[in-house]
Amino acid sequence: MATKQLTVGIIGLGYGRAHIAGFQAAGVKVLALCQRDTVAAAKLAQQYQVPHVFGRWQDMLDQARPDIVVIATPPVLHLPILKAAMAVGCHVVCEKPLATSSAEAQAMMAAAAAAPGLAITGFNWRFAPAMQRMKQMVDAGHLGRVFHVNARWFNPAWADASTAPTWRMDRAQAGYGALGDMGVHLVDLVQWLFSPVAKVVASSATAHAGRTLPGSGRPADAEDFSHVMATLESGASVAITVSRVARGLNEHSLEVYGELAAMAMRQTRTGENWHLGELLAAKGSALFEPVIITPSHDGAELSRDRLELTGQSTICPMVQQFVAAIESGRQATPSLQDGASAQAVLDAVLESSGSGQWVPVAASAA
Repeated sequence: MATKQLTVGIIGLGYGRAHIAGFQAAGVKVLALCQRDTVAAAKLAQQYQVPHVFGRWQDMLDQARPDIVVIATPPVLHLPILKAAMAVGCHVVCEKPLATSSAEAQAMMAAAAAAPGLAITGFNWRFAPAMQRMKQMVDAGHLGRVFHVNARWFNPAWADASTAPTWRMDRAQAGYGALGDMGVHLVDLVQWLFSPVAKVVASSATAHAGRTLPGSGRPADAEDFSHVMATLESGASVAITVSRVARGLNEHSLEVYGELAAMAMRQTRTGENWHLGELLAAKGSALFEPVIITPSHDGAELSRDRLELTGQSTICPMVQQFVAAIESGRQATPSLQDGASAQAVLDAVLESSGSGQWVPVAASAA
């Protein structure tokens, strides 16, 4: 007997547009779109053949009643939306960072634990084909004991001082800057692949002192770049660099060096097959050589639009795994616990950026 087609409502249509493509590719009906600018939302609804548009997320929950809710709003809204959605029986995909602080992330976990639905954190870059292959090799013991890891995420989005600021520059709305935009993915990948982060030391800064927040004269206060040194519970050392003012690059990468071998993953945003990612491996005294990466889309036609392609290649497999968890009742991943664990690292990084000292990472409650 065929299972009922699930429906989804997507709140926030910036990065939320990638979720439209991802959910549609996964066979989930996109039932409703929601954002304050309903004119722009209606245009997207027409483009993607979505039947309902809302300006208020409360109205979407009350009237559309989707099975799944995607929260792709500024992080300051994640907690109230998740609590309301799960209280009425929805499953939730919450974008990263999970919240604006570890305290809020803990409150989200508590709300989810008290509700019948399932919830996950949108760590979609776990599902890129090169990263999936890297995970398989790590779990198979390819590296042996891990010595050190280098990770970075660079893009040039706000390199120009004249580029219009957004809520992402406002710590009150975003919680973090480049760390929340990009660094949180690297933290998750490191912890997913290797071991929890035990302590950090970091420095962070904004790039343009004259940049002010939209609608106010207050200076932008969310970091544009950050350098983080970390020690994992396993004893391995990690270096993470994130920047949204890095001219000439739009990519993320992760290198790991172990007792038996080394691996290097790179996910650039250019070229025809960028969504697959690149993976290199070296064993013994040999130099790095390419590892064959198998596409995950089974020959399906893919978009040339980068945001849509991100949805089709990384969000789609995440959604497929989530739907399988919903249908079977098993635990869903990437979990809210994963999001809260990464959040605790970000909070420690912020504290260290202010003090210049090593800061232990607080354990997040299971």
